[in-house]
Amino acid sequence: MHCPFCTETDTKVIDSRLVADGGQVRRRRECLSCKERFTTFESAELLLPKVIKTNGVREPFNEEKLRAGILRAVEKRPVSVERIEAAISAIKRKLQATGEREIRSLLIGEEVMHQLRDMDHVAFVRFASVYRDFKDLEEFRQEIDRLSSERNNRDAD
Repeated sequence: MHCPFCTETDTKVIDSRLVADGGQVRRRRECLSCKERFTTFESAELLLPKVIKTNGVREPFNEEKLRAGILRAVEKRPVSVERIEAAISAIKRKLQATGEREIRSLLIGEEVMHQLRDMDHVAFVRFASVYRDFKDLEEFRQEIDRLSSERNNRDAD
């Protein structure tokens, strides 16, 4: 590891700790030449599958597009940044766990809806209305009724 201060290559690790639910290692390092200390983060580089859009176009997975869609859905809702980041991480883990090189965008959309359903029902309906292209008020009503019956079934258990 090059020192960011003097660019020497000899550094030593002073401390290592797991962060981000064990998905990253934080290392405190010290340059053996200039004695400056700095922090590095290390994580496994796992490739996410390419996304096959509904029109057949293939593109690299874009975490920022995923985040933007979720942020749009939860806008002005009482959802913490930590919960949003946890949902994004869960979606990425699920995509990696498929072991596929390509994955349909529909699968990603369904997983986003699954995460939003558990996170905030209003955000879920917002996302679902765009994702499923609701045409009228009746489609909104059906989705809200489905959510209500799911909640009532959970409460009865």
